Amino acid sequence: MQGRYLSLLISFFYFWLDVAAQNYSIGHTSITFIDASRSNRSIACEIYYPATSAGDNVPVVGGKRFPCISFGHGFVMTWDAYKNVWNAIVPQGFIMVFPKTEGNTAPSHGEFGNDLSFVITALETQSKLSSSLFFEHVDSIHGVMGHSMGGGAAFLAAEKSNKIKFLATLAPADTKPSAIAAAAKLSIPSLIIAGGNDCVTPPKDHQIPMFDSLRSACKTLVSINGGSHCQMAEDNFLCNFGEATCSPKATISRSEQHQIQFQFILPWLKHYLLKDLTAGKTFDSVTSKSTVVNIRKNCVLTAASLSSQPNIEIPTLYPLPTSSTLHVGLQNPSAVKEILITTLDGRILHRWNRFEFNEREIILELPENISSGLYYMHLSTSGGRIDCKLIKE
Repeated sequence: MQGRYLSLLISFFYFWLDVAAQNYSIGHTSITFIDASRSNRSIACEIYYPATSAGDNVPVVGGKRFPCISFGHGFVMTWDAYKNVWNAIVPQGFIMVFPKTEGNTAPSHGEFGNDLSFVITALETQSKLSSSLFFEHVDSIHGVMGHSMGGGAAFLAAEKSNKIKFLATLAPADTKPSAIAAAAKLSIPSLIIAGGNDCVTPPKDHQIPMFDSLRSACKTLVSINGGSHCQMAEDNFLCNFGEATCSPKATISRSEQHQIQFQFILPWLKHYLLKDLTAGKTFDSVTSKSTVVNIRKNCVLTAASLSSQPNIEIPTLYPLPTSSTLHVGLQNPSAVKEILITTLDGRILHRWNRFEFNEREIILELPENISSGLYYMHLSTSGGRIDCKLIKE
């Protein structure tokens, strides 16, 4: 028990360190989007965003573009059950969109997944409208989140849209169509938070098969010891009513569970969507040291180290260690002109002047003559040089 409480104190320290770094007030607005491709389907949404001051329909922080995250609610739950989520995430520099559709007792999981995907495209459109509150404030990099049914629907959304680059879910439930089957088609970085005492969506039947099915080169499953299904969210009567019929029960408090889950979620989101190297190091540290969770992961986030040039972007390398194919995540891959792999003493082992890349990453096939070990990778860009550490297994 003493070890558990010490680990909790460490966990809370990291959590409050992130919270203390909050920069933005929370603004709120309501928008109903119309999807013409689905018979003019109406998608009412509540949106929370970084604002100049707290309140409804207040201005978005000027001069910045923010990543967008769509979030799916649980079965017969409403968006306001996730105040803990937007209060933790939005101040860090994210726009969160909560579709209110499929809240009835016979929801369509497929349509909900479509909604989660569509609202991201719709918000991008808002960013191009001079009359919109979000004019020129939406970044081009997006993620999807969700809890329970909404977590499963998030997998369906990610399968449908190449605009969704990252996936983070809270106790996701398998859906119809199957989120587990959708996971097998996904290769984007993914984070799954599970409750060790979740009797509503037991990890062995839901989160673990999703994790195992994911094709992601960088994926993490965090199971909170003693955590429950409903404690991922705020206190909610309907969720609590369903959970009361099963066991085991939670052995930690709701506030403890919130602090533990955001200890992992915040640095993970900041690393991937804000390209924050320090946050990635925090995530790697807490996943390796925490004793209040069980961790499964296939990568480290920050083997990269920035050169002495402070304005150069820090890439994300995965998987690490790597055996053959390496993904180098960057905001602007086309700016890279040359890539070198060298030994630690500077001897050049391989040089690329041409390589495959897409909107957000460069994909490299490592030569077979590079043996297992630690190397440097040097990326020459129009803005300078980036130096990274590379581990070959």
